[in-house]
Amino acid sequence: MHPLKTLSLKALSLKALLIAPAAVLMLAGAIPAQAQSAPTSGTLVIVPAYGEVTQPNDRSLAMLAIEEQDRDKAAAASRVNQKMNRGIEIIKQQDPQAILKTQNYYTYPVYAEERSLPSGAAPRPRVPASWRVGQSLQVTTTRLGTLPKTIAAAQSVLTLNHLHFDLSPQAMRKLDDQRIAATYQNLQERVASIAAAMGRKPSDAVLDTVDFEASGAYAPQDSAAPMAMRSAMQKGEAAPVQEPSFEPGETTLQMRLVGKLRFK
Repeated sequence: MHPLKTLSLKALSLKALLIAPAAVLMLAGAIPAQAQSAPTSGTLVIVPAYGEVTQPNDRSLAMLAIEEQDRDKAAAASRVNQKMNRGIEIIKQQDPQAILKTQNYYTYPVYAEERSLPSGAAPRPRVPASWRVGQSLQVTTTRLGTLPKTIAAAQSVLTLNHLHFDLSPQAMRKLDDQRIAATYQNLQERVASIAAAMGRKPSDAVLDTVDFEASGAYAPQDSAAPMAMRSAMQKGEAAPVQEPSFEPGETTLQMRLVGKLRFK
């Protein structure tokens, strides 16, 4: 073979050996680049969101009661009626705006403890040893500043059985508006984060569906435990009572949302 042809073949072989690795590296670099640029146009994304708001309670619901026991049923009922009327008068004087509701009026017999009878003896008809009569009064008010004074005045006649704080209907509607706004704001923030992760602009996302409360998976109501206060039943009229201390606490509302969006 001619010496020039031999030299030319060797040069071409050397050039091919140098080009081949470079081509392999370029091809290897192109594969992840193509993977990272996967198209997102038309992609459907489901985004959960969450909102929570809190507001101090502005309403109280107190349950006051009176109970009397006497061998004479009429005497027991008369004392209950008298004390309940007096308690209502006191509360109306202390808090004219309070909403009052009488309820749970009851009368039932109280029997003496039964003794075991001799074998074969016929049981005697049971006769009530006394009668127990009682009634409850529900007091609802938004005047929390004067509530301790009102309750203390009423306790000179009635007994405080239960006290609960919550939101008035007006405050509840206002807080619900804030809850919806907070939940939707969280949705917008998460959409922006998802768009950035996908290399897209938030304006490229079009909301298709906004499902508040996540398809019927309703958030728990009244997640904040109500403040309650209980006391034992007392008999008879009491001396003036010192004002109690109350802390209304606050109410927290939560909401869940699921948004379906599609990128242009």
